[in-house]
Amino acid sequence: MKTQVAIIGAGPSGLLLGQLLHKRGIDNVVLERRGPDYVLGRIRAGVLEHGFVDLMREAGVTEHMDREGHVHEGFSIMFNGRRERIDLKGLTGGHTVMIYGQTEVTRDLMAARAASGAPSFYEVEDVALHDIDSGHPRVTFRKDGRDVMLECDYIAGCDGFHGPSRQAIPRGAIREYERVYPFGWLGLLSDTHPVEEELIYVSHPRGFALCSMRSPTRSRYYVQVPLSEKVADWSDERFWDELRARLPADVAAKLETGPSLEKSIAPLRSFVVEPMQHGRLFLVGDAAHIVPPTGAKGLNLAASDVYTLYNLICKAYLDDQPEMLSRYSEICLRRIWKAERFSWWMTSVLHRFDHDPFSERIQQAEAAYCVSTVAARTSIAENYVGLPYERIE
Repeated sequence: MKTQVAIIGAGPSGLLLGQLLHKRGIDNVVLERRGPDYVLGRIRAGVLEHGFVDLMREAGVTEHMDREGHVHEGFSIMFNGRRERIDLKGLTGGHTVMIYGQTEVTRDLMAARAASGAPSFYEVEDVALHDIDSGHPRVTFRKDGRDVMLECDYIAGCDGFHGPSRQAIPRGAIREYERVYPFGWLGLLSDTHPVEEELIYVSHPRGFALCSMRSPTRSRYYVQVPLSEKVADWSDERFWDELRARLPADVAAKLETGPSLEKSIAPLRSFVVEPMQHGRLFLVGDAAHIVPPTGAKGLNLAASDVYTLYNLICKAYLDDQPEMLSRYSEICLRRIWKAERFSWWMTSVLHRFDHDPFSERIQQAEAAYCVSTVAARTSIAENYVGLPYERIE
């Protein structure tokens, strides 16, 4: 089997890259070790930067998003008994974010790929990358008990942190940067009305909390917990009681509770690998970087990787400039480290740490300063809606 671009991973980044390339006439094959239902069952981010939304429009996959997504023009931060609203639209010259769940993004992209007829292989086993340093890389895998070899020009590793793509790069050829945080987020999804129309980030002595949503009738809430906590120890009633305790009384009084559809604990970490390419292999999304969810950057960073790789591949095939692909990592990393900084900053300011008294005061002062001036608010807003994608010229 032959193709131009082999895409490993059928999450939103792999499917989005495949859709964009297909629309420009560049052949690609998507490989995924899980089944479609498993991929759709992943409960992940729901805040899309304006750049991601624009990229979905370029891919021609926005019909459902335009109908069912919800544009948000701001969000609130609560700390030290204060509540401050960050006016995203007003502070960024009109930019906003879209509330539309990753599951819905993935479902839309799956449908678009099926309609295009572009090949996808789910439930593949033993995926391995070969000859990535050569001009003729290969991917081998097993499908339905049969060994398959896929010859290609380039490989896009969109297969997450634990996938085979990054593992195929010689250890001495990359450097990893990591920070692990001493807590996680206990998240609950429920078919209840959101407590308010916009997201609320809460810094509280009992720990961080976030009031988010997936739709006008489906809510997503989070509370900071120690890494030692177990989901089984958290009944729905215990979760709702803890969330109420961290919310201001007027907000807690409006909280609608109900049975959980899903509950899980996500550890928080920052991770970046440099470079994000080796030979004909290009790492995309979680295969190359992870951010704490505080700044809503994980899925959005994957989209900016897709934007960069897509445009560079187009330069290689359509403009006969394959040398442009050598710039992939440096372009991506400039934006990634800025997003890592913002996510680290949001996490550091809003979460409860075992700080000494001096550090606690510094954290409180930082939180107060971040909303005290137009310049500080603008910085938050610009980062939250998404820094501009770097033009590929």
